[in-house]
Amino acid sequence: MDLNAMSTDQLWTLHEKISAVLSAKILAEKRGLEERLATLDRALADNAKIASPGASQRRKLRRKYPPVLPKYQNPNNPGETWAGRGKQPRWLVSQLKAGKKVGDFLISRTERQPAIRRRSN
Repeated sequence: MDLNAMSTDQLWTLHEKISAVLSAKILAEKRGLEERLATLDRALADNAKIASPGASQRRKLRRKYPPVLPKYQNPNNPGETWAGRGKQPRWLVSQLKAGKKVGDFLISRTERQPAIRRRSN
């Protein structure tokens, strides 16, 4: 088939035929993929129904951690404390930028409340 020898009308007719065949093949492929997706969704839903009771029980059985007592205190506002875990509070960051050290804000052990000890059974 020599495309250069074909007239414009012949080329346009060929283009329309190719477009129609491509559209049909694309639609058939899309239907097949949608059917596979629906099958997978049903399988996932069935698996979720089976696995969900155990998953909710695992969330309920999460270990409880004891409260952590504060180790650092803002001298300007004694109500602001930090246990030394997680992100540093703004008041501490600003004091550290001013040249102070973290140890300057330590709460003495006598001022801290005693830890609650639980007996294990």
